[in-house]
Amino acid sequence: MATHAAMPTRGRPRRRSRTRQHTASAWAVPATLGAAYGLYASFILRNNGASGGRQFWYGLITAVVLAVLCFALGRIQHTLLPLVRGAAYGALTAAAIGLLVGLTGSSVLRSSALGLAVGLGMFITAFYIFYTHERT
Repeated sequence: MATHAAMPTRGRPRRRSRTRQHTASAWAVPATLGAAYGLYASFILRNNGASGGRQFWYGLITAVVLAVLCFALGRIQHTLLPLVRGAAYGALTAAAIGLLVGLTGSSVLRSSALGLAVGLGMFITAFYIFYTHERT
């Protein structure tokens, strides 16, 4: 006797919620990274002088920008392929490190080279992790 292909399930059908709940770590990790990055950028700008408004605002702006970019990348990372996800993490890391090195007064070439080197290392590491832990 043939049965129907769609067998009924037990219980009530669950409705899928359109809103996605954010866990505590989804907010805490970008906020912590942003705060640490902003404090370090502010510390570099101080340059053994007195703290001022310029350092405070620059540190606050860099902290907010990095935290927002990290949060946004964390929200969309599951929709990306492992190669693109690794490239996104590498690009974010390269830009962040390049900016910090540029704040020290180094040349543009040195800050670009160091940012590229660290970003390439992050790309390779992130791609390896995401590719080997990919769910099929």
